[in-house]
Amino acid sequence: MKIDINQIRDFEHSINTLYPERGEVPIQILGYGEISLVFEFVHSSEPIAYKRLPIFDTEEQVTRHIKAYDLYHKILTKNGINVPLEDSCWLKSEDDSIVLYCAQKKIDPQSIGNAIIHHQISQEEIFTLIKVIMRRLSKIWLYNQRSRNIQVGIDGQISNWAVVGYDPANPRISEAIELLYLDTSTPLFRINSIDAMEPVLFLKSAPSFLRWLLEALFLEEVVGRYYDFRLVTIDIIANFYKEQKAELIPQLIKLVNDFFSDEVPELEIVPLSFKEVDAYYNGFLGDRQIWVIFQAARRMDRYLQTRMLGRKYNFYLPGKIKR
Repeated sequence: MKIDINQIRDFEHSINTLYPERGEVPIQILGYGEISLVFEFVHSSEPIAYKRLPIFDTEEQVTRHIKAYDLYHKILTKNGINVPLEDSCWLKSEDDSIVLYCAQKKIDPQSIGNAIIHHQISQEEIFTLIKVIMRRLSKIWLYNQRSRNIQVGIDGQISNWAVVGYDPANPRISEAIELLYLDTSTPLFRINSIDAMEPVLFLKSAPSFLRWLLEALFLEEVVGRYYDFRLVTIDIIANFYKEQKAELIPQLIKLVNDFFSDEVPELEIVPLSFKEVDAYYNGFLGDRQIWVIFQAARRMDRYLQTRMLGRKYNFYLPGKIKR
């Protein structure tokens, strides 16, 4: 995989964060996350998916992040979590801010978990997909249990997994499927209790007028939940509300509770309840409400920065997300 640094430089210098597909360098959007988008260049010799991270203040920060990104890839692979071929590069934008581009070999968007569950597969196949994801994730926490100085976190959401060789024309999910984990641009691991990724970088896309409050009240909790298998699992299941498949949640809770007791009893994970999964997503300041408020605040921040202060707004914002 070869990154075309000149193409990236031309793109960065003519970027349009309000209308990303209208820039001078044409791109095709492959998918939106909560705080970033994944895209490919229309005119590219290789199928490469890019994620743009304009969150760094110094060369030291971005260099540290790239080292962590590379090591995270190795740690995941060592523990049975396969990832696509990937690379990265960084450059300074016109305002002297540092922007990192994380690149992965492009994956067919229809092979990604949250797309698959909306294809013509059975409920049993959806449950099988979740069970296979749980088996991959358990490898991380079994490693953490053995490790003396390294602790690994991961965002296990179904949208972060792709099924190798998935054929939308003949959709089949079995326990023999191979998975790829996609969200490697956030290196979640700690060495001797020190985060490989500076936690404050998680807040760079947050509205400027809220960062101090988020850092003081929520940063440790937001980062810490990726290191807790139980909370990661709650997040996976609760996102079936977002995917408009809430009717599957009771059975998914039973599935993961059986998995915890039957396949990884040594992790001693307390069973999940429907009440706490529902509260996590739908409760007062639950996941759904937090993201709605967060995105509204980001849109306000973009207006203030661009229309009132005449500054560049460096982040892409997704359109309305059905929740």
